[in-house]
Amino acid sequence: MIALQSLLFVPGNRPDRFAKALASGADCVCVDLEDAVPAAEKDAARAAAMAAVGDNARLAIRINAISTRAGLLDLLALTDAASRPALLFIPMVEAAAEIAIARSILADDAVEFVPLIETVAGLNNAGSIAAEAGVAALMLGGADLSAQLGVTMAWEPLLLARSQIVMAAAGAGKGVIDVPFIHLDDEAGLIKECVRAKKLGFAAKAAIHPAQIGAIHSAFRPTPEEVAEAMAAEVAFAEAGGAAVQFRGKMLEAPVMARYRQILAMKDKVHA
Repeated sequence: MIALQSLLFVPGNRPDRFAKALASGADCVCVDLEDAVPAAEKDAARAAAMAAVGDNARLAIRINAISTRAGLLDLLALTDAASRPALLFIPMVEAAAEIAIARSILADDAVEFVPLIETVAGLNNAGSIAAEAGVAALMLGGADLSAQLGVTMAWEPLLLARSQIVMAAAGAGKGVIDVPFIHLDDEAGLIKECVRAKKLGFAAKAAIHPAQIGAIHSAFRPTPEEVAEAMAAEVAFAEAGGAAVQFRGKMLEAPVMARYRQILAMKDKVHA
């Protein structure tokens, strides 16, 4: 399961913005070759992404859908690239076979995939997609799904889809990334959606502007108090020999400890 809480998209046709995006502090910066890039600029964006990816391990790439000519060209360019990203985001995935095709073309087990679930068909097959070899996490693609459903890209219309994708990812033991919050001037709304997404089971949230990263980290990263409690619980559970034990008014058992250990796994990022 990938250990990131924030993901910032940057247009592939704006290489001048790559360094600024990396300076935002986002756990991962994804160079977007899909929606953010006009058709006439796809080739130039692809070349810029391939040139940049070897310079920083935090850079990922979102290719075009592999059902398109541009997507196939993206994959072929990656096969010839001097280095490849650790994470490759694949949009509009509707079947596990699409990930298998991408794996076969790249033939590189060091690359992990993040399929974007952006259609009803993809959502219906999310479980098998998440379970496919090489998949590190699922990501909800809210804009395309909202358009297909004929609803606004808001919390309530997408709540069922969010719940389904969280369940699919959890069933495969994979991470899950929430869709970006598109209202750049509404920080309170961003914070509220981050808190909701974390409570629902999302491990991370994508951003479309560097200014959103701070709010995402505040919501998704554990507080010092949460880390301190998790450390104390670990001590209490160990002293009880791994048996159920009362701790601060509740019972510590293996399932409860699993959540505390998830917090401890992120403790180094508390002050990041």
